Amino acid sequence: MCTSVDAGEVIIILSDDEDEICSDPSVLIVEVEDVKKSGDEDELCSDPSVLIVEVEDVKKSDCVLSPAALDEDLVVTFSRRAEVLPHARYDCPIHTFTATDCMIDTPVAGNQLMCDQCFCYICDKLASSCLMWSQTGVCHCNSHKRSNFWNHLRDCVLLGGLKTFNLTLSEIDAPLRHAETMLQWFRQGLSDRFSSFLKGKIVEFENSRQNVLLYDYLPVYDYVSSFLKEADKQECRAAAIMRLGAAEDFIGHFQVSAKLVLLQRVIASVQRQMVMADFTQEFIHKLQDFYKRLCFPAELKNMKNSLCVRPWDDVLLVSVLKGQNVSGVRKDKGKKDVLSEQISVVLLRTELLQRQHRYRELCRYIRVVKTDDIELLQPVQDLIPYFMCMEGDFTSTVHSLFPSVNAPASRFTPDLFLFYLRIFKTATAPKLAVMRPEELCCSDAAWEPIKDAVPLTCAALVKFALRVQRCSSAVFTDSHCWTGLLTVVNTHTALPEPSSEFLQEAKHVVNSILHDQSCTNLLIPGFFQKVYPEQALLLLVTGALGLRICKAPLSPALPVLETFKENTWALAWLWLNLSSNPERLSSFLQEISQETENTTDGEHWLTFLRAIVPTQSSSTEYWDQQASGSPQLFTSEGPVAVSAVVADGSGSPLMCLSNAEFAAPSPPD
Repeated sequence: MCTSVDAGEVIIILSDDEDEICSDPSVLIVEVEDVKKSGDEDELCSDPSVLIVEVEDVKKSDCVLSPAALDEDLVVTFSRRAEVLPHARYDCPIHTFTATDCMIDTPVAGNQLMCDQCFCYICDKLASSCLMWSQTGVCHCNSHKRSNFWNHLRDCVLLGGLKTFNLTLSEIDAPLRHAETMLQWFRQGLSDRFSSFLKGKIVEFENSRQNVLLYDYLPVYDYVSSFLKEADKQECRAAAIMRLGAAEDFIGHFQVSAKLVLLQRVIASVQRQMVMADFTQEFIHKLQDFYKRLCFPAELKNMKNSLCVRPWDDVLLVSVLKGQNVSGVRKDKGKKDVLSEQISVVLLRTELLQRQHRYRELCRYIRVVKTDDIELLQPVQDLIPYFMCMEGDFTSTVHSLFPSVNAPASRFTPDLFLFYLRIFKTATAPKLAVMRPEELCCSDAAWEPIKDAVPLTCAALVKFALRVQRCSSAVFTDSHCWTGLLTVVNTHTALPEPSSEFLQEAKHVVNSILHDQSCTNLLIPGFFQKVYPEQALLLLVTGALGLRICKAPLSPALPVLETFKENTWALAWLWLNLSSNPERLSSFLQEISQETENTTDGEHWLTFLRAIVPTQSSSTEYWDQQASGSPQLFTSEGPVAVSAVVADGSGSPLMCLSNAEFAAPSPPD
């Protein structure tokens, strides 16, 4: 800002407060020669002869302090009387308090005196509103926090029924207060109904003139059940308190069967909360201690340890889940600690770990945990392969299906086999929370890709399927399982037909593989897959199918045969191998003929089979039926006599059976 004054004088002010600067003696007035007067301030300010003087910042002191005061670190310049805040009577700054241990008869000294902000230590409210402040025999004015007597009395008054759970005031919140209130109402209602039950009810029967005194416990049972239902709607900690509080009241009733059902319901609910809810270890221990203090009648003594549930941060449990302990046994100060839990707790942990997708930790837990019910644990252990699949480790999954003892694959159903076959083939699976293997096949959940999973090769799939067939008769005999397996090896595009030499050699190799029982694993020689890798696997499965056909009727057979529609040479190879057992082959073809008659597209099937069987099956081998003579099979080595002709329902020949010597292996037991 520029200001014009007398001629030759200009003041340049650099401040927001013009009056303050102008009155300050530190502002310099600078003389400028030959400055022309002008009404235009901008012109004047832009003149090069104008000097801009910066104002020096001078601090002003409101008061002058003495040298002694300047040497002080803290100087009090103002003070007033402190405001008295709410406080317990023993901390009152106005009235002196005399502490005693347990004086309740009369007020001690002046303890009954109070200020406006004094609170009763027992009631936790203003002393002026305490009815027991100076009451003879219960003088609350003498209470203080340094006495165990007064502390216990305070806890009993403020905690009410929650005192029996050893809860502290810091743990009490609004839901727990509400739970304590509901328990009080429940106890009153339960007492009234149980008293009515004890009195009985006189009932007069229509067919007799006698009156009978009837004791009906049903109203009591219904009342407890309704209270437990109400507890299900409350916050987790409040619900646990309500359930155990109710159990304390009805456990003394002498209706054994009814209270057993109610107690089992309480235990199941609280166990679930201990495993599923985010309870602290301290709170869990308080619930367990309360439950153990209940007066169990003789018939319920075996349920006294039902709430002995390890918290999730238990040392042994954590070490097992993390893979640091593979035995489930830990020695602590000379004592042996074994990971043993009730089957209900095992099932709850299994459910939660599945929902959290912690499959690897779940496998470690199931392998080592001990329980009181082996029969219920076995189905859970049979789910270990599924849990390993969800981790994407298919190689370890297949290995876990075939241990030397008690193999899970031996309990495979056809649906379960197809379930795993699809997982290994596609590397996808539904994310489920199940307790039994059969539940895997009954879900409509979407199949999702498994993270880091790689589908098994065709050879690995064939080995898996044939090994399952060895140990599971249900899978071996089921037609749908064969259809699923043949779909794997019968590709959508036709495979080139191998040479006749390879087909002849394959017969012996396949027989040796299928009959080799010396090794638990199924070994496929490398030379067998060297020239025709895909065809070799197809012939191996086809040879296994031949064993199945020789064993017993296969129904339905048409879907199985349809898988060969792109590789009819493999089906012809199957017929040739089955020809060593003309009787069984004839029966099989008759079964096919009857099946075609019972299907809507029977003509399609007959056309398909006639195209394969009676005509040429390879470049060197073909069927030929002479019009006048007996049927013959022409091979590269010459004609072979045919022993039978199988006809379909219309009388048309379906297939010729020869006496060619192809040693078909005997079916497995």
